[in-house]
Amino acid sequence: MSEIWPVVHAERRALIRDLGNLEPQQWVTPSLCPGWDVHDVLAHLVDDARTTRLGFLRRLAAAGFDFDRCNARGIARERRADPQETLAAFRAVSGRTTSAPAPPATRLVEAFVHGEDIRRPLSLTHVCPAGPVGEALRHQLKTSVKLGGGKERAAGLRLVATDADLDTGTGPQVHGRALALLLAVSGRPVGSEELAGPGAAALAR
Repeated sequence: MSEIWPVVHAERRALIRDLGNLEPQQWVTPSLCPGWDVHDVLAHLVDDARTTRLGFLRRLAAAGFDFDRCNARGIARERRADPQETLAAFRAVSGRTTSAPAPPATRLVEAFVHGEDIRRPLSLTHVCPAGPVGEALRHQLKTSVKLGGGKERAAGLRLVATDADLDTGTGPQVHGRALALLLAVSGRPVGSEELAGPGAAALAR
């Protein structure tokens, strides 16, 4: 876990820099996360950074063990009327090392996937470190979609990262950058030019 937090903190700082000069109308841009706009995703990241193991369990129980309801309540709790205030709140918690009771790699998944949920609809670009992205991808490949992973999406495919040491699975090959593979496995849309190979269409659908 000690190796993961510096990466998470660096990704949070990079996102803060990227969002510092957004125009008011950009905050309501639909994100890649269905039903959430850019401001919603940022509020979720604030809530995620504040979360503790015990606090998460209490909130999940209060939400009837419904993850979507729990997330929605977290967004409502952390989303300020002024997006810049939400960004300031994210800045204030960006160095925290608390987490829900989940595998450490989920912190990488949150940072990379939600970062792109925000950036891509805003046409913002960011270079993520390929090695940690590959670690996040390995986690998603072991985790059911029901638990926020992407195991079922990649079933029957061989995924090969062109920028990281990752070659896993059997079946028609899909190759591309680790970030594009991570997004696709996580159920996010990726550009047709980002993935190649005979299995690309099946993964990107």
